Amino acid sequence: MKNGFFRVAAASPLVTVADTAANTERIIDLARRAHDAGADAVVFPEMSVTAYTCADLFHNTALLEGAEKGIADITEASRTMPGLLIMVGAPLRKNYSLFNAAYTICEGDIVATVEKAYIPNYNEFYERRWFQASESVPGSTIIRHKGVDLAIEICEDLWVPVPPSCHAAMAGAKIIFNLSASPDLIGKYAYLTSLVRQQSARCMAGYVYASAGFGESSTDLAFDAKLLIAENGSLLARNERWQAGPQLILADIDTEAIARDRMHMGTFYDCARRNDASAIIAQTPSETKEADYDNLLRHIDPHPFVPSADDMLKERCEEIFNIQVSGLCQRLAATHCKCLVIGISGGLDSTLALLVAVRAFDRLGLDRKGIAGVTMPGFGTTGRTHGNAVALMKALGVDMREISIVPAVMQHFADIGHNPDIQDVTYENCQARERTQILMDLANELRGMVLGTGDLSELALGWATYNGDQMSMYGVNAGVPKTLVRHLTAYVAADTDDEAVRRPLLDIIDTPISPELIPAAADGTIKQKTEDLVGPYELHDFFLYYTLRYGFSPERIFLLARHAFEGAYPVETIEKWLRTFFRRFFTQQFKRSCMPDGPKVGSVCLSPRGDWRMPSDASSSLWQL
Repeated sequence: MKNGFFRVAAASPLVTVADTAANTERIIDLARRAHDAGADAVVFPEMSVTAYTCADLFHNTALLEGAEKGIADITEASRTMPGLLIMVGAPLRKNYSLFNAAYTICEGDIVATVEKAYIPNYNEFYERRWFQASESVPGSTIIRHKGVDLAIEICEDLWVPVPPSCHAAMAGAKIIFNLSASPDLIGKYAYLTSLVRQQSARCMAGYVYASAGFGESSTDLAFDAKLLIAENGSLLARNERWQAGPQLILADIDTEAIARDRMHMGTFYDCARRNDASAIIAQTPSETKEADYDNLLRHIDPHPFVPSADDMLKERCEEIFNIQVSGLCQRLAATHCKCLVIGISGGLDSTLALLVAVRAFDRLGLDRKGIAGVTMPGFGTTGRTHGNAVALMKALGVDMREISIVPAVMQHFADIGHNPDIQDVTYENCQARERTQILMDLANELRGMVLGTGDLSELALGWATYNGDQMSMYGVNAGVPKTLVRHLTAYVAADTDDEAVRRPLLDIIDTPISPELIPAAADGTIKQKTEDLVGPYELHDFFLYYTLRYGFSPERIFLLARHAFEGAYPVETIEKWLRTFFRRFFTQQFKRSCMPDGPKVGSVCLSPRGDWRMPSDASSSLWQL
């Protein structure tokens, strides 16, 4: 195990039915491959020492003695594979009965045997002809290896209403291993994959599944060697089925994330307590120490808020957009408000808020002219953003208004004695607050409410002027991170048939992110670019996700970011912006403590009334690398 990651392997050897010597040799060979790849544990299929399809040969002394010798040989060979826990299936003779068992082997010891709890006797399976059900409480044996609690269930155990893995997880097991045979049938693979993912989610655990493959008897069945590794609902690895040779897959399971989720989800503890979850602990001889591998065998998504598959992205965008629209519809209905005032800058955030407002008005049957879109050009407004703001409002048919803030801000500079040639924080914030004052007062005039445009990423960084753009009467983007705002806008652009709407939307998506509070460059282009000042939003969204979703330490987030953004950013750049993130995240909490209402859309939220409660004067010293 390294940095909280436990490397697991699922293996399916080529078998010869009833040839225990040949099967044992192949198992040892695959185990050695897993060991050489840095695996902490490897699981083999059900009855892999004998092959699953031996039928009545299971009650033959020659086969049983051959299986016992095979287990002895694997145990002896395990001495040459230090640190590796091997889980392999074979018959177990005990108390004048025969059991379908999993042997757990490590460094020359048989650590424990786990017997199959539920013996099938239907369709193509007639195991009750040969095997007895386990005498132990299902899921009551825990194997502790390198400081991580593991558990085993065998094939059919997963398919019953309350699998043994449920008890084992509540008793502390973070990773479940399933030794299976599982011949293939039409539709079975998709169902099984879903079952494995769902069980890993329900148990808040890793789940490693290995089933029999080529070499099993084809008298009545065909075996496809299904290998699956899942973690808390997500599939980490799978093999290519129907191969004629041996199969091996590996992945790193995040045991720290599992532990945090269980601690954070109070109902997990409640369920374990009410079900009196307890276990017998079998300790392996292997010491708990850091592994010597450097690269994680799992994909670390650099954009955890954004689905990678196009079909999933479209579905997710539609769902998020509807959450935003629904929240706004309810607020409008509850307040009997038929007017919204929105500041439209020609940037992404205000564009998304406007699109949500239009959809909400259409859903409620309200006239779009009740949406007052206000563009407020200032010292840094460029022709590109102003033009896009005006074009979009006209195309959407809202009440478009333009109010320059320059005269009012210049008067304010004079009133407070600020030199307008000094383009400091006062210079910038005076503009932001003037815009908010205009919107608030206009909302009073129109008997409406101000719709906020700030997003989740800006809230995390405090990239907003206190009592300026930080404030509104309802913030529809409060739960949407910056990396997702762009995709939501693109989703609407792709979904519309109106070219007059699509054209400015596409240009807004391509426009650099900027508050436009500093005068433009000599050529009229944007000079003040947000990501040059606070860092790339894709990095900050990554940091935010792992800080709030899992509560990881800065060191661990840094490790994950190095893997996720390898080749995209130098290590020094990642470290620099991670320091910036935590410094700003802590010092800017006071802005979040009084943030407006707004709908939560995902697993991460910063509302002080919902997911995030943090003192505004907390120290960030522990979070600095």
